[in-house]
Amino acid sequence: MEVDILEFRVPVDNNKTVFVWDIQPFLTEAQIYEELFAVFSSFGPLYLLKVCPNAPLHPPGFYALIKFYSAVQASNAQRLTDGRPLFQKSALKVKLSSKQTPHFLSSSLPLSHTRCLDLANHYLGFDGWTSDIITLKELPSEEDEGGDEEEGGVRRKSLKFGCLVKLCFAHHGLSTRGAAVLEDTFPLTGPDVVLQRRCKLQRLVREKALVQAFSSVLLVILGSPSPPGNRKVMVELKATSDRFGPDDETEGILQVNEFFPPADEEENEELALLQEASIGVNEAVL
Repeated sequence: MEVDILEFRVPVDNNKTVFVWDIQPFLTEAQIYEELFAVFSSFGPLYLLKVCPNAPLHPPGFYALIKFYSAVQASNAQRLTDGRPLFQKSALKVKLSSKQTPHFLSSSLPLSHTRCLDLANHYLGFDGWTSDIITLKELPSEEDEGGDEEEGGVRRKSLKFGCLVKLCFAHHGLSTRGAAVLEDTFPLTGPDVVLQRRCKLQRLVREKALVQAFSSVLLVILGSPSPPGNRKVMVELKATSDRFGPDDETEGILQVNEFFPPADEEENEELALLQEASIGVNEAVL
């Protein structure tokens, strides 16, 4: 029986990356994207599909970089599509990446909030998991002791929020928790700025806490992906030192948890993506 294990982390392993060459320039870049997505997403959910024009010194055409969450699905996709025309008259060359994962990408980042939801919904369904906020509260910041800061004649305000969430998989009898603390310092440029920043920070800290909860979750995929009825999905939890037990006290957890900057949720994820894509470009045009 085929077994695959998926984590809620950015896939960086070379055995999850597929390159497609010899794409003829008879379709637009957008049309090629749609055709490739239709073919390769049938093997499993895609983390990335990027279509690029060939380098200037090469014949006109395109190549594509496709990244799966699953090494098994990437291997199946490569084996069943290599040497086939798929959506054009001439055969395509489809190969797994042969580049070794560089050291700075060897420890992948957690998936963004949006991608966590997409992956969970794909394998578990919309009713296969639930999340609940246990604690969401404003925490005192360092600036609170001395009042609002002033920089260059402009007053600045600091906000800090902590959140603790519970992530449940009722069908599997499992639950885990995630916590996050976010702090934001900003200039007081208008009467509504504090309310706007407060609402945004509350949303971001909830999302970060849920992302941390998902980071301890493993999806175990059993059986063949086709037909879908032959596939069984199980949920397991990683044994980590920062896991919260079901009866753990919540008081004080937020004060000791890691701090995250209030950046856009996919900022770090996109940075890793751009670094890896730049490595793959040289391989794809050879």
